[in-house]
Amino acid sequence: MNRPIPGTVQVAVRHILSDRTTGFLTRTRRITWRDSLYRVRRPPSGKQTVELTCPQCDASLLAEVRDEARTRRTATILLALAALSVLVFFLAFGYAIHEGGRTLPEGQSLPVLFPVSVVSIFVTFVATPVLFLRGRRYNGVSMLDAPKPRRIHGIIPVRG
Repeated sequence: MNRPIPGTVQVAVRHILSDRTTGFLTRTRRITWRDSLYRVRRPPSGKQTVELTCPQCDASLLAEVRDEARTRRTATILLALAALSVLVFFLAFGYAIHEGGRTLPEGQSLPVLFPVSVVSIFVTFVATPVLFLRGRRYNGVSMLDAPKPRRIHGIIPVRG
């Protein structure tokens, strides 16, 4: 039973055992890993550096933990940006259909905002799900840059 304990966050240190890519035309990537769960205490304010140890290889990893208020604020901002991206997507899509569907007299070109709306459709089509998933997954714990042999690790949020 992984009940949340106030003032803590649960993360998993992921040790990548193998990463293989096979195929030429259709590429298949197979990654195998082993996770180790940790419960990290949040600081009362600001951010704090903690050391986590991988039980597979005894490597020490440095992670940065942010306080609860900052974590909640960052996740809310990411979700608000995702909602704003959805709004921009539909407005730009409607504008592109409206302007692109008109018949223009010979020699007259489309308005300048038409290519801008087409570009914003493609940008927000990618940005919206990325921002939404990052906002849902953000837990305020990030791994600090590790030296080369330690890069086979990752810190993954655990949802209970």
